[in-house]
Parts: sequence; structure tokens; C-alpha cells
Amino acid sequence: MKYVAFCLAVVFSAFACAQRSAPAWEGGPASAEEVYAPVQIPQLPERLDLAGEPVPLDNYDTRESLMREMLSTIYLHSRTMLTLLATQRYFPIIEPILKKYGVPDDFKYLCMAESGLDPNAGSSAGAAGLWQLMPAYARSAGLYIGGGVDERYDIEKSTEAACQYLLDAKEKFGSWTLAAASYNVGVAGTARRLEKQGVDSYYDLYLPTETMRYVFRVLAFKLITPNPAAYGYRINPEDYYRPLPAYTEVVVSGTQIDWAEEARKYGTNYKRLRELNHWIRDYDYRNKTAHRFVLKVPKPGTRQ
Repeated sequence: MKYVAFCLAVVFSAFACAQRSAPAWEGGPASAEEVYAPVQIPQLPERLDLAGEPVPLDNYDTRESLMREMLSTIYLHSRTMLTLLATQRYFPIIEPILKKYGVPDDFKYLCMAESGLDPNAGSSAGAAGLWQLMPAYARSAGLYIGGGVDERYDIEKSTEAACQYLLDAKEKFGSWTLAAASYNVGVAGTARRLEKQGVDSYYDLYLPTETMRYVFRVLAFKLITPNPAAYGYRINPEDYYRPLPAYTEVVVSGTQIDWAEEARKYGTNYKRLRELNHWIRDYDYRNKTAHRFVLKVPKPGTRQ
């Protein structure tokens, strides 16, 4: 009897194997274990502009360059998601400053491309902050750097400095797109290449690889940010980072500043103080020049 049962089991097994569908990678239907997240080519718009300047999407190299940055941005999942989540915290600060200086709103996407909207971002080249300002330019724009203080990490002041840079570049080149490119490669580097190559458009200009990709990375964020779900990013309204907590501004001076002590003085702590004042880079500051700092402190009773 055991022999008969064994034979029936063998026959049933063979029959089941014969009836099993081919795996998904051989053209069969996908099983639950074989279902993967779709990787697909995003649809590009028929028309696109940067700061009101048309992007020549009828050029094959322009379309391919945009597609490359769209794919790189869309499928860099964690980094792109974190950048998108930060938009509702920092855009309300950045947008009014751009408007105040007459810089097109599209340049908030340049900020996304620069730092991923991380106010503590830094680079191996020495750039820092949301706008990745280099020390020499930041100092020329009036930002205070040194001794444990670095105003490149100040959201408002760094945005104002970036606006001034972009306005100067726009005046020189007559193009917001070239101004954006120069933010990556420099005004002098952009001007030198324009003169040498005898062109006047970013899309006709041969540049270092990073800069040739740079403007398209900005454009990728411009396309993805208003409608993340269209590109596979499912974000509920409550998932976005909240705006910074309500704060008041106080003036701090003195020859020796202890930031932790200042925090306690205003009913908060050093960590919360740093979250509102990213430009504080150490515990103490020897204020040799008696500089007066405007410090943001949480309002009493503010949920931290």
C-alpha cells in the first residue's frame, strides 16, 4: 500500500511540474514573488522652459540630456524623496526672497539640485549650505565666516547672496539659463567658453560634463516637484516636513558667546537653537570684532 501511495505522489508531482507556467523572465505570468516595481521611461513634455526661456526639446541632444537627468533623479529614490519632503519647509522661506530680488521662481529648483534642500550640506570643494556657496564669494557678498560661525548656512542670508550672484550673471550673459550654468562652472568659465566657441546659448555650448548635466538636473526637479505621483513618488500631504517652528529674533553680542547658555536663557536648548540657526557651527564663539548676531529662538510654548 505504501508503494502505491509513493507512486501516486511521484505521478502527481510530475504532472504539476509539467503544468507549471514559465517564469516571468521567460515570458510567463509573474508570480507574487516575481512582481517588481516598474522601471519605465518618463514622458517628456512637449514644451518646457527655464525662467521663461524655452528649452529646445526638438534637438535630440537636449531631449536625451533631459531624459538622462529625469531617470537619474527619479530612480535615486531615497535622495529624491528626502529632497521632495523638504520643499514645504524651505520653499516658503526661499520663494519670497527670490521674488523680492526679481529672480525667477524656477531657481528654487536650482537650490534643490545644489543641496537636496539640506541646510547643512557641504561639499569636498568647500561649498556649503542650501545654495552651496564657496567661501570667497560668500565673504564678498557680506556673509560672516570663521571661528565657529558660517552664515552660508543661514537660509535667508545665503538665499540673498545666491540671488545677487544670479542677478549679476544674468546682467552679464543676458540669459537666465546661462546664469544657471555659471552657478556651477563660474561666470569666468562660462564667458571664456562662450567666446571661444562663438555661441550664445547654453544648449549650444560645450561644457564640462557636470555643467552640461547641471541645468537639466534643475529642469528635472522642475518637472517632478509639482506632481511627484506622476513619477512614482506617493507622498501624502502630512508626510512633508513641517515648516520651521515659530520663533522670535533676538540680538546677541559680547566678546565671548556661549550658544548653549544663550539657548537656556531663552527657554530652549542647544539642539533646538542649532535647528533654527544652522550658521552656528560650534559651542562657543570668540567675538573679537563685537559682531552683533540676530538669533532665532523658539517662541515660548512652541511645540518643538
